[in-house]
Amino acid sequence: MTQPPHDEPTARSQEELREQVEHTRHELGDTVQALADRADVKTRAREKAVAVREQAGAKAQEWSGQARAKAAHVAHTVEEKLPEPVKQKGAAAAQGAKEKAAQAEQVWQDKAPQQVRDHRAALLAGVGVVLVACLLIRRRGNR
Repeated sequence: MTQPPHDEPTARSQEELREQVEHTRHELGDTVQALADRADVKTRAREKAVAVREQAGAKAQEWSGQARAKAAHVAHTVEEKLPEPVKQKGAAAAQGAKEKAAQAEQVWQDKAPQQVRDHRAALLAGVGVVLVACLLIRRRGNR
């Protein structure tokens, strides 16, 4: 058996070995953590879902912006090509509709009892149901 020479100081080589062992331990710990992260399928799936959701949101915003821009362009083009009398009639009709709506709201406020005004949504839903029922009954009668 051969033994290392005893006349050289080994303190420095022992310190270097300790540093190498410590460095290797850190590398091994990092490698084990990386492998554990790869093996955690739930977390990876969540991260992927978040990334896909963010990407979809960004695309939706981009497409929405493009659609708005195209709609504005089309509206501007149509407005340019409309004859002036049609524009004036449209503006007059819109103004008339606004005035009629304001008048109807005022009549509603003046004439409808407080209890009816308080339950307007329920009343409108009930009227809608009755209308649908009448249409269905009428449709069955035509068959």
